[in-house]
Amino acid sequence: MRISGLVLAAAVITTGAYAHAQMMQAAPAQQPGAVHIYDVNADAKAEVAAAIKQARAEHKRVILDFGGNWCGDCRVLDINFHKPENADLLKKYYVLVDIDIGHMDKNVELAEQYGVPLKKGVPALAVVDGHGKVVYAQTKGEFEDMRHMDPASVHEFLEQWKPKG
Repeated sequence: MRISGLVLAAAVITTGAYAHAQMMQAAPAQQPGAVHIYDVNADAKAEVAAAIKQARAEHKRVILDFGGNWCGDCRVLDINFHKPENADLLKKYYVLVDIDIGHMDKNVELAEQYGVPLKKGVPALAVVDGHGKVVYAQTKGEFEDMRHMDPASVHEFLEQWKPKG
């Protein structure tokens, strides 16, 4: 009798945890205190167009960051983008556009337009110049395991793709 009670309690706890995890994944924008890097209601095409215009006027490049609020590696990349050693580079040389990809079913055509295959994982990045020309497109899931990567890789990326001259 006692073992059955423990098994039942474990099943209830497991089911509750699973339901909570599903709810968190299904509606991240509604979670209080949740990290919201990617605006689920944004018009990504308009944001990219505005960023390219701004980059052209300020002699910068645009970083297109494709990801989702549910993505732990996307959060780690964002944290690394905003660390002191990277924040100045980001501000001086780039316009950052965070593009929500839903659950790999949103803004897919935009990712394809800029040469980023989302099937390789997220976060997925492209660097575009002030005329909309792709300077770099992540094609091999380079940052999709950001949680286990050296944070210095973000600094190296920003240095490598900043405008020359």
